[in-house]
Amino acid sequence: MTASKQKVILDVDTGVDDALAILGAVLSDRLDVLGITTSFGNVDIDTATRNTLAVLEFAGRTDIPVYVGADKPLLREWQGPVPWIHGTNGLGDADLPPMRTLAQDEPAASFIRRTILEHPGEVTLIPVARMTNVASVIQFDPSIVEKIQRIVMMGGAAFCPGNVTPVAEANIWGDPEAAHIVFHSGAPITMVGLDVTMQARLTTRHLETLRESPYAAFLKQAVSFYIGAYERAQAQEEGDRWCALHDPLAVAMVEDPTLCETREYYVDVETEGRLTAGMTVVDARKTPDHRPNASVCVGIDVDRFLKWCADRIGFAL
Repeated sequence: MTASKQKVILDVDTGVDDALAILGAVLSDRLDVLGITTSFGNVDIDTATRNTLAVLEFAGRTDIPVYVGADKPLLREWQGPVPWIHGTNGLGDADLPPMRTLAQDEPAASFIRRTILEHPGEVTLIPVARMTNVASVIQFDPSIVEKIQRIVMMGGAAFCPGNVTPVAEANIWGDPEAAHIVFHSGAPITMVGLDVTMQARLTTRHLETLRESPYAAFLKQAVSFYIGAYERAQAQEEGDRWCALHDPLAVAMVEDPTLCETREYYVDVETEGRLTAGMTVVDARKTPDHRPNASVCVGIDVDRFLKWCADRIGFAL
């Protein structure tokens, strides 16, 4: 008997690693991607939507609907795109196909809520962008959390430095209030943060072995740009140049939750600190003040995860 596929909604701000996450999800034979929602973040909302449609075009999965979401944080001003990391067009300035499909008219938050209500207890949300869309759904209908199977999010830094500030990871820093709402919602959460994603690396050697596919040339150009950004930011030592596979790891954790070691912690989000805004504050004390609200990834089986990526995206190990 064939196992049923896990129903998921992917929430993205499509830059380079989002593109890899989208490919990993839609090319999986174990995930049923019910739709993809877009958000501001790496790029503006229009570019994120355009890029998402382009990646689906490359993958031959234009049957998957795309829904436009938040164009700014809940309470703050958006700080703008990061072209030095993801390129001017958000995809390493790679050539993109002509727009042949359009996003749906239904807003992202409405689609998320409607789909969860249609499949209560069956849908896993995979936000790999700011948590704004998910928080908006929860704000509108707090009871929805009882019908979410799980939220597997890419974001946060538990016991390692941040990548935007010394203590804050980009997705949490980009809308701390939204992340605060999600962590305090009562929904089951798996936090896939920098503690593990910075260990998950795609190298130039991997990129050189990409098998022929409709998206191979696009990926080589996009990921090469992304690797260059990492080389500058990380002051990489001699050897294979690399980039971190942040967003794909969240997708992989839905397919195979054993890829990462997790521990149960109480996680809060700093929303007021001048130096610490966006920090994920993880209470690792033996006697914390609150019950755990998240499964926090603290270790990763790198080899198995890279095999997952290689099988879906198409490169040699």
